Amino acid sequence: MEIKIKVETLQTLIDEKNFADNQEWAEKLGITEEKLNRIINSGKVESQEELYDLCSFLGVTPTDLDSRERPQIDYREREASDNFLDVVDNTITPVRPYRVLEIFAGGGGLMLGLEEAGFETAAAIEINKHACSTLRTNRPNLNVIEGDIAEIVKEGIRNYIGDEEIDLLSGGYPCQAFSFAGKKLGLKDARGTMFYWYAQLLNELRPKMFLAENVRGLVSHEKGKTLQGMLDVFDEIGYTVTYKVLKATNYNVAQKRERIFIIGVRKDLNAEFKFPAPRDYVPVLRDVLQNVPESPGRQYPERKRQIMELVPPGGYWRDLPVELQKEYMKGSFYLGGGKTGMARRISWDEPCLTLTTAPDMKQTERCHPDETRPFTVREYARIQSFPDSWSFEGSMTEQYKQIGNAVPAELARHVGLAMIHTMNKIVTPNLIQYNKNEEEQIIMEQMDIFSANY
Repeated sequence: MEIKIKVETLQTLIDEKNFADNQEWAEKLGITEEKLNRIINSGKVESQEELYDLCSFLGVTPTDLDSRERPQIDYREREASDNFLDVVDNTITPVRPYRVLEIFAGGGGLMLGLEEAGFETAAAIEINKHACSTLRTNRPNLNVIEGDIAEIVKEGIRNYIGDEEIDLLSGGYPCQAFSFAGKKLGLKDARGTMFYWYAQLLNELRPKMFLAENVRGLVSHEKGKTLQGMLDVFDEIGYTVTYKVLKATNYNVAQKRERIFIIGVRKDLNAEFKFPAPRDYVPVLRDVLQNVPESPGRQYPERKRQIMELVPPGGYWRDLPVELQKEYMKGSFYLGGGKTGMARRISWDEPCLTLTTAPDMKQTERCHPDETRPFTVREYARIQSFPDSWSFEGSMTEQYKQIGNAVPAELARHVGLAMIHTMNKIVTPNLIQYNKNEEEQIIMEQMDIFSANY
């Protein structure tokens, strides 16, 4: 499929590269001078893949060169259907190693889940020094890139990871709205946000797939305009995108946590992604808090402890006597509403409410079912489906923060298995052709040896 391109823009970009002639430019791009001249003279490339290679080298997006009109896409059309993939009963393993660049890595929940699915982490980018220590402690040989992602991208990611092929870009960037200059939003509109640097990396590396994870509120933020802008950018860069809000309780996690997962497949690969099917059983706190290793944990001030003593498992502030409700809630008592997270004691027979960065915040209380205290660090980790072998570095406050901000590892593992299924469909035809060529080469070499001996 030939694609008509903007020749004037291409020529300007070539001139800006300041190579001596087209031959030198072609060598840098990895094509022949004849092919480069054909592209310039005809104003066409032979495929989307050729367009993406050209754009990756020039540091622009496909829409900068593609002369075709880009259709406006309603973000609601990109929400995945319930045509799920069964990843529990199927044996899904990578047909070859798939390498991931993890950004905004934090304490490693998303990274760990993808690894447990079968991915290999090429490198992890994180700015928090304590989270970086956590990653290095658990993965001593991992290339942990500590620093501001904006500066890392400006310097050039290849300075940090070399020429290694990246199959998957993964990370949960902070959700920030960006300006909407017109109906068709682009990468330039996202400047000044962490999303912009995620998209810049995606544009430069052009992996086969990407995973972007965020809070479920992104779907309704600015009446969907923020999500629409992000999907427009991913489309501009050259990815077919789908998204879905997943409930962690459906994926072997004893926690009522919901997150949006945005998955992209490079358009030239023509592959479909299906989200993992929910599991039948919803785990509860009793399933995950058995024989938890000892660890530090916060303690309540004495007066708060006395009040929390009166809250039954599964209860909250409304289960207190009215006078204690007024004392504990203060002005919030008169504002109405449920506020079911306040003075909340979790029951053994329910999944935990969504963990935050601290277990004793007044608005999002998470009290142990039997003991009148917040959950400990290791209990927090269990609820987030981290294995006991995964260590956390830094102060107790920092450890709670790393765990509370993480993607539950089990949720990430299920999504990772579904992505490996898609990856296998992408690479298997090429792998078969590679093996076929290799076998033919061996046969030819054997024939040469036979002929020589004869």
